[in-house]
Amino acid sequence: MLNDKIKIQPGCADNYDSEAISVETARQKILAKITSITATEKLSLHQSLNRVLAQDIVSTINVPGHTNSAMDGYALAGNDLPATAARQYRVIGTSFAGKPFKQSCSTGQCVRIMTGAVMPAGTDTVVMQEHIKILTATKILIATGHNKGQNVRQAGEDINKNSIVLKKGHYIQAADLGVIASIGIAEVMVYRQPRIAFFSTGDELRAIGESLNSGDIYDSNRYSLHGMLRQLNVEIIDLGVVKDKLSDLREAFKRASDKADLVITTGGVSVGEADFVKTILQEMGEMHIWKIAMKPGRPITFGELGNATFFGLPGNPVSVMTTFYQFVLPAIQHLSGQGARSPLTFKVVSGSALRKYPGRFECQRGILSRNETGQLTVCATGKQGSGMLTSMSRANCLILLAEDCVGINAGDFVTVQPFNTYL
Repeated sequence: MLNDKIKIQPGCADNYDSEAISVETARQKILAKITSITATEKLSLHQSLNRVLAQDIVSTINVPGHTNSAMDGYALAGNDLPATAARQYRVIGTSFAGKPFKQSCSTGQCVRIMTGAVMPAGTDTVVMQEHIKILTATKILIATGHNKGQNVRQAGEDINKNSIVLKKGHYIQAADLGVIASIGIAEVMVYRQPRIAFFSTGDELRAIGESLNSGDIYDSNRYSLHGMLRQLNVEIIDLGVVKDKLSDLREAFKRASDKADLVITTGGVSVGEADFVKTILQEMGEMHIWKIAMKPGRPITFGELGNATFFGLPGNPVSVMTTFYQFVLPAIQHLSGQGARSPLTFKVVSGSALRKYPGRFECQRGILSRNETGQLTVCATGKQGSGMLTSMSRANCLILLAEDCVGINAGDFVTVQPFNTYL
């Protein structure tokens, strides 16, 4: 009959596939198979930004190294502060940063002190210069209302001697460079950068600058992948485009796995006659995951290829990026020595009505912004087709819709995942 439907197995357009596993299950399976890099190298502090510590950073000094003033003002004993009425004090000297006052301060006396200067003997409190009245060159007036110990930074209050400042596995950021410098360390031990090899597959793919024949497209996936990988400070090995030919693909797989800790391909992971990635992985390595209950990005292959971890991502550009953020990024972070991390997610009000059928976890592309009252809201970028890469270019987050979600009304709360933010 004309209305009969032929369906031999679930396809990418179907909302339910009994063979597909959940996103969270897939992520846990992937992380469980990752072995972190153990090779290390010593780098100067300047070179260590965005690298991962291979050993604890332990301080050999206190920071601050001495009890000092947090303000420009006058140092005195807290027990000598005026209790019921303003009092006069005699200024007996000045303590500068790097040039401390060497004498001791007694009752009725104070010392002019600069920010960062060592607190003189006999003092434990600073009255800021804006809160005193100068009477003469050596006399000031201090009123009531001050507290013992105010405006003073204690030795070691930031970092204690012999304490662990940064732990092994910490991802070094700009503020960390200053912290490490503050304890006098010039070199740090870090893990070797992960080596990531990737290539695109497909007879239809052309390089930028080549002319397009009927059915040809420019290879955008390698550029998106290259950009996402550059943000991770890994060693990138771009192997170009490989044709849909078994012998060429086998050679590319061998070359990539010999060079890299992790191999990424795009395209060739579905069920078409020219989709060879799954077949070759089963020949040359071991496959752990093939299909995930996710849209976009159901056909994704994860496994082992020699000594390398392997990800076969879909060919559609949006699917490449969403599967990268959900699975490849946390795998690379774990591989680099940071341990298992989860994407930062939180709930905001949706400014758009979102269509969704139950059965698959869905990543829609969103624009996170503030409305006129300052509240965070998110709106969809528009059409959500997996081939519409502009939906990712306009977005700054993913809108995460659970498998059982049947759609979102404007005004409902939804979960969002900002790009590149993991905890």
